[in-house]
Amino acid sequence: MASDRISVMVTSGNREQLQMAAMVASVGAVSGSDVTVFLSMNALKFFVKDSSEKAPAEGEMGALLEDKNAPDFMELFGQAVEYGDAKIFPCSMAVDILGVKQDELKSFVSEPLGLTAFLSDASEGQVWHF
Repeated sequence: MASDRISVMVTSGNREQLQMAAMVASVGAVSGSDVTVFLSMNALKFFVKDSSEKAPAEGEMGALLEDKNAPDFMELFGQAVEYGDAKIFPCSMAVDILGVKQDELKSFVSEPLGLTAFLSDASEGQVWHF
C-alpha cells in the first residue's frame, strides 16, 4: 500500500524551486496527504517576517511566474498549512546559523526541527527535494 506521507526538503533560494516546492506541498496537503516541509539553507531567509528580499528567478519561468501573477510560493505554503494541515519546519541548524528566533518567522512556520528527525519521519513516504 502506498503511503500518503509527503516530505518536502527545501534548500534552494530561487523562485522556480520555491514555487514547485510550494505547489507540491499545497496540492498534497489539500488532497489529504500528511505533508511535512523542511526549510533550510538558502530557502529559510524568505520565511522571516518582514523580509523584503525577493527570491530571484533562475530562468525564464521564474520571470513568467511573476509576470503572469501566479500565486506566490509564500501564499501556497500558507494555504498548505491552513487548508490541508501541512507542517512547515525550519531546520534547527539553519535557524541557529542565521540567528533567527521563532517569533521572527512567518506565523505558519512551526518550531525548529533537526535533520535527523525530519529524515526519520520522511522514511515512510515520498521525499521531494527543491
